[in-house]
Amino acid sequence: MDEIKARRGDVLRRLGIALGVIALGLALRLLGYEIGLPYRLVKYGGSMLWGMMVFWLIAMVLPGLSLVRLALIAAVCAALVEFSRLYHTPWLDAFRLELIGALLLGRIFSWLNIVAYLAGILLAAVAEWRILARRRPGDA
Repeated sequence: MDEIKARRGDVLRRLGIALGVIALGLALRLLGYEIGLPYRLVKYGGSMLWGMMVFWLIAMVLPGLSLVRLALIAAVCAALVEFSRLYHTPWLDAFRLELIGALLLGRIFSWLNIVAYLAGILLAAVAEWRILARRRPGDA
């Protein structure tokens, strides 16, 4: 997986995938309970999608890196955001109570969130690897 690298045209594709994942994650978190989806699916499915989003946004910003490096950077970023939940200040806690703050940073630290992020990052990296591996040598 480490040898296949992206080309310039992949940046827009990765942005499109990230936006699609964001839309799915928002739909799941905002509508999942209303349509009767189980708590764990909404909670950890949303966390998996968040990890995927992080991977594809980083892949978009750093298109020349290998998939292994992209996945490692995404994992570190996701873990740092989760660990940031252990830090409390009035302004940060107030931001986390807002919808955008809860969606971006979350509210309560959970090791299970980190596991879900890593699963999402792994799924995204494998999907990206399959997309890149399907190319013919002359494809741009």
